[in-house]
This record gives sequence, structure tokens and C-alpha cells, in this order.
Amino acid sequence: MKNIIEKINNLKNNLNKWGHAYYVLDSPIVDDAEYDKTLKELIELENQYPELITDDSPSQKVGGIVMDKFEKYKHKLPMLSLANAFNKEDLLNFNDQIKKEIENSDYNFFVEPKIDGLSISLIYNNGKFFKGVTRGDGIYGEDVTSNVKTIKSIPLSIEDQNDYVEIRGEVFLSKTEFEKINKQRQTNDEEIFANPRNAAAGTLRQLDSSIAASRKLDAFLYYFMDREKFHTHSESLSYLEKMNFKINDLGKICKSIEEVYEHILYIQSQRENLEYEIDGVVIKINDFDLYEKVGYTAKSPKWAIAFKFPAEVKTTKLKNIFPTVGRTGRITYNALLQPVQIAGTTVQAATLHNADFIIQRDIRIGGEVKIKKAGDIIPEVIAPIIDENYYKLNKWIEDTNCPICNSLLERVEGEVDQYCINSQCPRKIVRGLEHFVSRDAMNIEGLSIKIIEKLFENKFIENVGDIYKLNKYKNELIQLDKMGEKSVTNLLESIEKSKSNSLEKLFFGLGIRHVGKKTAKVLAVNFKEIDVISNINFNELEEINDIGPIVAKSVCDWFEIKQNADLIKTLKNEGLNTKYLGNEGSKNNDKITMKSFVITGTLSKPRNYFKEMLEEYGAKVIDTVSKKTDFLLAGQEAGSKLEKAQKLGIQILSESEFLEMIGE
Repeated sequence: MKNIIEKINNLKNNLNKWGHAYYVLDSPIVDDAEYDKTLKELIELENQYPELITDDSPSQKVGGIVMDKFEKYKHKLPMLSLANAFNKEDLLNFNDQIKKEIENSDYNFFVEPKIDGLSISLIYNNGKFFKGVTRGDGIYGEDVTSNVKTIKSIPLSIEDQNDYVEIRGEVFLSKTEFEKINKQRQTNDEEIFANPRNAAAGTLRQLDSSIAASRKLDAFLYYFMDREKFHTHSESLSYLEKMNFKINDLGKICKSIEEVYEHILYIQSQRENLEYEIDGVVIKINDFDLYEKVGYTAKSPKWAIAFKFPAEVKTTKLKNIFPTVGRTGRITYNALLQPVQIAGTTVQAATLHNADFIIQRDIRIGGEVKIKKAGDIIPEVIAPIIDENYYKLNKWIEDTNCPICNSLLERVEGEVDQYCINSQCPRKIVRGLEHFVSRDAMNIEGLSIKIIEKLFENKFIENVGDIYKLNKYKNELIQLDKMGEKSVTNLLESIEKSKSNSLEKLFFGLGIRHVGKKTAKVLAVNFKEIDVISNINFNELEEINDIGPIVAKSVCDWFEIKQNADLIKTLKNEGLNTKYLGNEGSKNNDKITMKSFVITGTLSKPRNYFKEMLEEYGAKVIDTVSKKTDFLLAGQEAGSKLEKAQKLGIQILSESEFLEMIGE
């Protein structure tokens, strides 16, 4: 046995050394065949002696774990977002604000590319990889440990033997891997990913870790959370590199804001040559000791900022204009383009928004147009290129009929959009079903748009109520192309699980016009049951904070339609929960529960910390001060919200008064 242990350890050591050279240093020591042969030998030995398998073995990066769901994980410290700069003036203002806080201190900056991927937190216990967590909402993320383990550039064991080590970074897909995945998805008749960031996010959230392993995610690490260990950010990066983490080689210490700007321009000039996507540059004060002095706003640190690159603009030919129908019947016009490379991806289609947008810009089929990616995500046509031949092209004329059901399109007074108002329009139904099962609504996994279309075409579902009757057709579903017994079983389990969702998810999923996720939560918190909401009148609805006349009318109109009332009955008969199951009952305090709070100014902890605390007591946290506001929680530099609250006679609480109120 001693020889076996020694052999396994030698194999692991070689694989770790070769993997680090290949995936982190980009300097292979052996060829792929040698690496694969050694890995296979290790796996065979571990299969023979399963008691010798360790969590940090290279065999654990192969994947194969299938999860039912991802658990929520509360970050030890919030993962804050960064404020944005878009030009040199913004950078100078950023520097001026720092000077105000640390008047007589010398400081340097550290400048590094802003990777266009998915933020991740890695946690190690006693040198062993313990957990990988997504950013989520900054307070809670998702535990995606099994998928993070498959990322070859992330070590499963490190030299730092402390009982808690947290490192943050960005998971991404290389441009090459992104193109490869999309080609494969096209071959399989699957919807292609819009960009590498979406692909990375989708991959990291795969319940089957073998899929994540096959897609070859990568990661740059950029933040060591234990600031007590080092004086500067650059020192901490050197430490991470020593522990075999992948650190971006374009990072640089800059002694002045002018030098910062020069390095930003250099990184921007290298953007097209990089094998990964970046959408800007991150600038931090290098000295950790200054972070607390400079401080934080409610949403972001004041000692760091993200410089966002301007959207890349390209010129190409507009081959055609075609309309599509959304779940509300809204018509969106789209451009079919001569393929063009922009921001690292091949673009063949772009949005043209609505008919007025096209007419006002006089965009014509057959002409050259400028396109950009809005936020480096959605391609959009900005303007035509006018030359001597342009006006020989035919003027574009808006469609008058729905491209799917041929119903006459209508315009709502005062709005620019056209709508198909046929409630039986197949595309509206399919898009409505897609919205109902989406993550922010009923979160039914396994019902992709392709599967929904297939079920709709085969008359298994015609409305959302039919989703909950699919269990009667299990055998028939298994026979459908590309479904299979396992995927059908998982789908039916996910449908069953969704029945216990809280009311706000159902209410959002119903797709009532003007009712977004936040509004659905407001209605659920205030009225608790869908039957109460369905019988509420316009005036009572409009009185609720954050509910205006447009939303109130839309909700009342929706419930007046018999078809919708029948749908609610069907859902209740199928066992769906129609009550609010929120967290306001988790703690009770008569002074706070069901009261509305506005938070403003600089507090001892990020604003989300206090927001979450208030919501545990069933309080409503709103953004603007009005006569409906019960309390203003005010920190330092509270500004205009404090002035308005004083004028309206709203009770103002300091942080200490608030904590005393809740007994903490």
C-alpha cells in the first residue's frame, strides 16, 4: 500500500505542476497526450483505492456531480459593486474625492483590466478548497463549488494554512472557447450565447458539473480579502501568484492619476489582441491602510472605480428589417446584418427598437449602417451611413400586421410601440410561458424556450395552467425528440417544487403589464393573498407606496378579464400557493414591522446590510422620501433626503437610535 500511496502522490504532484504551467503560466511542460495519459492512470488507481481520493486531487476537476439546486450562501463581507468613470474628467473627480478624505497622505494606484465575466468568491479552509460562491446580489450568492472545482486554473490546495482564506476574482471564457461552444450549440440546434459573459454565467450555473468541465472556464483572481496580512494590493497579488493563482499580467502600479489614464489607454489599445473579453479598467488605491479612511458609499467603495470603455462602433450592410413579437404583444424591429466582428463576437443581427426609431433616422434596407453593442452586450443600429447612392434605396415602411398571426397591429395612445392585441397569438403565448418559468418568476428549470415551443406545437401546453398538468403526460413527453426520461423527471420535479413559491414570484410570472419584479413584491407584501389583490379597487391600489395610477389601472384591468380570473382558479386547483411567504414574520417589532424606511448618508456598514436587517423585521425599504415614508435612517452627509424628511415631519433616526429601537 505504501508504494501505491507514493505512486498516487507522484502522479498528483506531476499533474498539478503541469496544469499550473499550462493553465496559469501558459507555458506547457508536457504535451496533451502525456498529461491525459497520467490523469487516466491516476483515476484508474483512485478507482481501485477510493479511500485514497483526496478533495485536492486533479481527478476532482473532471466533473460529474449532478446537483438538484444551488444553495444560497451569505458572504462574510458584501461583494460591493464599483462606481463608474467614463472619461478623464470622471477620473480627476475620483482623485479629488480621495484627496478630501486623506489630505496629507501620499498614495499610489493599482490599475488592472476589468474582466468581462462573472464575479466569484473562493474560500479555503486549512489550505484546502472549501467553497466557490457567485456574487449574487452582493449579500447572498449561490454555492457553485462543484463547478468551480472543474476550473483548471484554480488550485484545490494552497500553501496558506489559515482556517479561513477568501479570495475574489472573475470567472470567464476565452474568446476561442466561446466560439467553439456556440458552434457546437448551433450544430445541436440550441440557442447560441450572446457573449462570453453570458456563456460563463450559464456554465457556472449548470447543475451537472461535467458540462462545466467540458466548457473550460478560466479565472483571474484579483482580491485577497485578508488586508491585515499585507500593506498593499500589489503585495497581495504577488502572494496570490506565489500560491499558483492566475493573476492578470496587465496590472500596474501608477504614481499619479495622469499615469493611471496613460495605462488605461494602453490597456484599451491591447483590447482586441487579448484572448479574453474586457469592458474597462479597475483603478484602486494600492495602500490597504487607506481604505477605511477613504471609506464607502452605500453601494461601492470610494477607494476604487471602474473606468468603462466606450462602446465599439462598426459599419456593415443592412440586409433586411424584420419584426418580432414579445410576450405583451409589443413589436420589436430587428436588423439582419452582413456579419461583422464587434467587441470580440460575430454580429449578424441587431435591434432597431420600434418603427419610429427607424423612420426618424431614415434607415433603409440595403444601405450601410453604424452598429454598436449597448453596454457591450446587445447589438444596436445607431444610424445609417448617408452617401450619394443612399436616397436611391426604397424608404422603409412599418408593418401593419403581426408577423405571426397576421392580426392588425395597434398603437397605445401616447406610446411609440406597436402591439399585437390578439390574445391567442402563438408567439405571445410562447413568450408569456417563457417569462412565467423564468428564474425571477416561477424558476422552473428545464423549460427552455426550445422545449416550450416544442410542447406548444404538440399541444401539451397552451397557457401557464397547462404547465401544472404535464405530469399526466410523462410517458408521452419522454417520447418527444431530445426529451428523455431523466430530463422529463427533473422537469416535472421542478414544476412540482414551484407550486410552493411565494406569491410575488407567481404575480411577477403572470406577466401583467407594468408589473415588474419589485412591484410584484410590493403588492404581495401589502396584500398577502392573490384573492385580496384581485378584489382591491383602483384607489386602494394607488395609495400604496411605489404603486402609481398606471400600475394600479393595469392590475385592475387584468383581473377584470374572465380568462385571467379562470387562470387563477386553475392554478389554485393545481395546488399552487397564492399567499405571500416572505420573511417579515422572521422577526417582529411593532415599531418597525410594515413601516416604510428610506436609508441615506454614510453608515458604519453598507446600505444593503441595514436594508436586509429591516426586511427581516418586515419593514419596506424605499428609495425616495414622501409623505408615505415612516422613518429616515440617516448617516453622515445625508443631504437632500434629510432636508426633505425634515420638511415633511418624518421621524429621523441615527444609526445608534435605530439599533436601540431593534434592541441591538
